[in-house]
Amino acid sequence: MSATFGGRSGRQGRLSRWLLGRRPQEAAGDGGREALLLAAAAAGLPLAPAAHPADGYGCSCDRVGCPTPARHPVSFAWQTQCSTDRAQIERWARHQPQANFITATGMVHDVLDVPLQAGREALERLLDGGVEVGPVAESDDGRMLFFTLTRGTPEDEDEWWPCELDCHPETMDEHPGLRWHCRGSYVLVPPARLPGDGQGVRWLRGPEQPLPEPLTLLEALTDACARHAGTAAGRPGTAWPPQR
Repeated sequence: MSATFGGRSGRQGRLSRWLLGRRPQEAAGDGGREALLLAAAAAGLPLAPAAHPADGYGCSCDRVGCPTPARHPVSFAWQTQCSTDRAQIERWARHQPQANFITATGMVHDVLDVPLQAGREALERLLDGGVEVGPVAESDDGRMLFFTLTRGTPEDEDEWWPCELDCHPETMDEHPGLRWHCRGSYVLVPPARLPGDGQGVRWLRGPEQPLPEPLTLLEALTDACARHAGTAAGRPGTAWPPQR
């Protein structure tokens, strides 16, 4: 159902194939899509229907000039609509066969969202170090998503922040570094289609992987993002806003 990295002896070879651009073979057709969505829901990821690509690079929503085509929920009530109920997921998947799905973060899981090259570098380092990484998804818009346990709401509310303090989902271009999706945010859950020929979001490591604590991944991800930022800043015409 998804690609996973096996024991340490075979890990480097499998990761190298990813770096060469090979992708996991996901189940084809509507049945495969539904099975992957049900697997995500069974793993505890709350899902809700999202928009899908239309007319090439457009969006299925009614908004003229949608700023995030095929990347946003259908309903404004997505946070209360999100569900892990199998029957509900099946109804949505069958009645909306073209729809993407989002998963709401900050309930069961958070997502550490990083530039693709930084994510690949960090993933290699983490796997080589024997770290339990958990589910990982790759998006053709140049991002890698690391699914973790949620940070939750600490007893002291002054120590809690909403996702907007890091980056709202609609402002990705303004924050190209690490984004921590927590309470009040969402990400597309694989399999999802993006505008453009063959563009999408897919699992590298599926949702059956146990969710890790976010702090076990954070150092490797922030270090890789810092190196990626330095490389990007050295290219003419490339801006890299500082991350807090």
